[in-house]
Amino acid sequence: MALITSDWSLDAWIFISAVLLGLYLYFRRNLDYWKKRGVKYVEPTLFFGNTVPCLLARKTPDVLIREIYEKGAGEQFIGFHVFNKPYLVVRDPELIKNVFIKDFNNFTNKVLCGNHTDVMSSTNLFVASNPPWKSIRTKLSPIFTSGKLRKMYELMEEICDDLQVYLDKLDIDEKVGKPIEIKEICAKFTTDLIGTTAFGMRLNSLTDPNAEFRKNGRRVFRSSFKRYLQLLALFFIPPLRPYTNAKFFDEKATDFLRTEFWNVINERIKSGFKRDDLLDMLIEIKNNQDNGTDNTFRLEGDALVAQAAIFFTGGFETSSTTMSFALYELARNPESQTKLRNEILNALETTGGKVTYEMMTTLPYLHMVTLEALRLYPVIAWLDRIPETDYTFPGTNVTVEKGVPVVLPLRALQLSPQYFPNPNQWDPERFSEENKKNIVPFTYFPFGEGPRSCIGIRLGYIQTKLGILNFISKYELTVSKESANLQPEPLNIITQAKGGIYLNLRKLTA
Repeated sequence: MALITSDWSLDAWIFISAVLLGLYLYFRRNLDYWKKRGVKYVEPTLFFGNTVPCLLARKTPDVLIREIYEKGAGEQFIGFHVFNKPYLVVRDPELIKNVFIKDFNNFTNKVLCGNHTDVMSSTNLFVASNPPWKSIRTKLSPIFTSGKLRKMYELMEEICDDLQVYLDKLDIDEKVGKPIEIKEICAKFTTDLIGTTAFGMRLNSLTDPNAEFRKNGRRVFRSSFKRYLQLLALFFIPPLRPYTNAKFFDEKATDFLRTEFWNVINERIKSGFKRDDLLDMLIEIKNNQDNGTDNTFRLEGDALVAQAAIFFTGGFETSSTTMSFALYELARNPESQTKLRNEILNALETTGGKVTYEMMTTLPYLHMVTLEALRLYPVIAWLDRIPETDYTFPGTNVTVEKGVPVVLPLRALQLSPQYFPNPNQWDPERFSEENKKNIVPFTYFPFGEGPRSCIGIRLGYIQTKLGILNFISKYELTVSKESANLQPEPLNIITQAKGGIYLNLRKLTA
């Protein structure tokens, strides 16, 4: 005799129907979330919400969020769903300011925080949830004082020499030039820069084609479907995390970075040598914890070395991406390139040909070029925050419940004609002293804003500008045929060019 009826097959159909109904009701329960709250939203599909194009790698989250942003024209918000989880895109710059700054205490965490499968991925400064995040940030902030940045710059000069040696070996003709994939060169350059400035290590990416640090740095942000799904799970779709083994540093990179950084930390402790860099700061944190003078969140084991790992990966990737896209746009816009070159060469005349810290950090057009590259090609195209309590946006009747992600559509705003006329056009003059006052606050934030903005922004600017300067002062750049129709890389969460960026370099004569 069957459990419910007299027929086992009928019982099976009843059981299957009950399971399917339960799944339907579970996934259906939140799909009218925004309708109930009177918020315009993009109609979701059952089970997957609005994420199907991302899951199939037909659209990156960047493209999806920009499309959603545009569908909300005239609105302060627009809702959508990740699976059955409601998300809210905030379109109003004044309300974005509330999230970033005025009400930051309710928005200290982001989707990327929490539910990670290893300590290296969950406790680094970029990913850590609050309150550990606040403790880590406070401990690491002193590394970026003006005095320490000046000392870092002195160490960068050797790497600039290595870059010139590397480019000389490419045998670039003075008349016809040579097509070069520029992103990888920029990444090697910034890898070596962050190695020497933060860790006192010569990583030799520019001198050794098989340099291990460059090889493992490439692994973290490689473009493959598996890695894309892992980063998609980390940054955008948390329900995927258990099924993708999602880690910020993949397994091979984790093992390598853990071993190498512990070796250099232990060697520094053993020798007693001090450079006043990031490693010395991590050692000081460790010692203060060991002797009981620091009783805040403990950075030990993988949690300590995770800070070195995130500074390494963030330090080389963000700067090299911005640098390579800036060079691409300068190659496409010869008048802009000539203007920048003239500014650089005129400044070099006043310093006797030496690139000084003061000169490099005070060139106005170089700064404008860097800002415009970040506007068009922000490394991460959106940011998000998660409210810790139910939150009603000031001046509205819209309330988001605790845990509902609030998306801040960084690139959508920076490419909006409402805020940036002719937004797809390269125009560094947007950021001139005269024009930048016209930029609406909180429509441009490539490094974030408020207490959780990028801690290394000033170092990133220095690295990026130094790389641009070294190329533009010595080479004329044009776009190679391989990159005549540059396309975004669909299998990456961060902004990348599919197939790389090929530029034709022609060495300038004296």
